[in-house]
Amino acid sequence: MVVEASVTGVFKTILMILGAFVLLRFLGQFLTAKRNMEEERSLNEKQRKFREEKERVFKSFGKTSIISDKKSKSNQKSKNSVEDVDFEEIN
Repeated sequence: MVVEASVTGVFKTILMILGAFVLLRFLGQFLTAKRNMEEERSLNEKQRKFREEKERVFKSFGKTSIISDKKSKSNQKSKNSVEDVDFEEIN
């Protein structure tokens, strides 16, 4: 079987290769732009959370909260069932 190269066949092949190259470049740029947008969105979300936390801390800056002894002791006992025991050293 003898295969002959025609001018139109070579031209079509070159156009297909160029078309694939252009398509791949376009998809690459599109995916890069999409990734950059996602990074920017996550960065903005982190900045928003940081700003909200900073405002919350600033609002409560200098305020003192008093917890009743009964409440704190009951919370400590329920969290840890081990009691502290005082001891004396023996010489």
